[in-house]
Amino acid sequence: MNIHEYQGKAILKSFGVRVQEGIVADTVEQAVEAAKKMKDDYGSDWVVIKAQIHAGGRGKGGGVKLAKNIEEVKERANAILGMTLVTPQTGPEGKLVSKILVAQDVYYPGESATKEFYMGVLLDRAKGRNIIMYSTEGGMDIEEVAEHTPHLIFKEEIDPKVGLQGFQARKIAFNLGLSGNAFKEMVKFVAALYKAYDATDSAMFEINPVLKTSDDKILAVDAKVNLDDNGLFRHPDFAALRDEAEEDPTEVEASHSNLNYVKLDGNVGCMVNGAGLAMATMDIIKIAGGEPANFLDVGGTANAQTVKAAFNIILKDPNVKAILINIFGGIVRCDRVAQGVIDAYKEIGNIPVPIIVRLQGTNAVEAKKLLDDSGLQVKSAILLKEAADRVKEVFAA
Repeated sequence: MNIHEYQGKAILKSFGVRVQEGIVADTVEQAVEAAKKMKDDYGSDWVVIKAQIHAGGRGKGGGVKLAKNIEEVKERANAILGMTLVTPQTGPEGKLVSKILVAQDVYYPGESATKEFYMGVLLDRAKGRNIIMYSTEGGMDIEEVAEHTPHLIFKEEIDPKVGLQGFQARKIAFNLGLSGNAFKEMVKFVAALYKAYDATDSAMFEINPVLKTSDDKILAVDAKVNLDDNGLFRHPDFAALRDEAEEDPTEVEASHSNLNYVKLDGNVGCMVNGAGLAMATMDIIKIAGGEPANFLDVGGTANAQTVKAAFNIILKDPNVKAILINIFGGIVRCDRVAQGVIDAYKEIGNIPVPIIVRLQGTNAVEAKKLLDDSGLQVKSAILLKEAADRVKEVFAA
């Protein structure tokens, strides 16, 4: 689950990570009041107005602006609030900005004595270890650094048996070229950052930039945080951080029905139980000449209500020309799934695209007979090859 910058910074701060302070605002009036409070707290008229969306590259898209006085705060806030911000991570459709962060200008009075770094904490799935990835070249163009000068990207593996060690934090500070108080501050920063990542069961913490200020403090100027959905049951308070307006509406609807759904760009809708079978189904669709329109895992309870919800979600995509249902009846019996498909089909009414149903496992033969005798426009199959052939027939027609 992605969260906003201001939410990520609040988590970091609770673990002792120094952050660029700020106040979130929904309106221009709130932004002005926030800027006045920032002046009272930090003694500078200068603030940074930052769009709050779940995407990076906001500065390049015009979503991060410096304001040097109240008039500029009004102007910048008015321009950013309500804009559709397009960045390399949003796609061409962009994202609507409904919140801004009025943040302290940590570069004031100038950038000459400051230095930007990049730091991220994430899981290396191949090695089964968390890693801290960092670079001396922080800022907006870190992707280009990774592509053109990969030797400037460092990685530190964390042994899960012992966690982050002090010598590793010192190694990171040394590789970043720091000395004196800045070195000590970076060691503390790294330790607190890793603790925050580990304790919150996060999938990723990305801080870009990590800033060394002119007085040698180390702080997080940004915070891109992805919380691991599988760990949210241990952090019930994090559920309130979810911003459904930032997510694909269809994926949100699917989650409310306990369906795992990801929209793709193809023309064949998939309804499958189990992630592995879903991936194999998408391969079969491509072999048959189609393109998968989605990943949709209905889990182990493919009843009429679940199937109906899955149908409704798939049919929201106008590009879908056929639907392939591929269910393995292990925990759930195939005949019960077949009856669920029939009931859902009748409840929805006319479904405008062909439906291919492949059921294998317990009572697969009985399930096929149920579908064949239903009188509905459903093509049944037992073998995976049969299902692929039915998909081919759709595109050959």
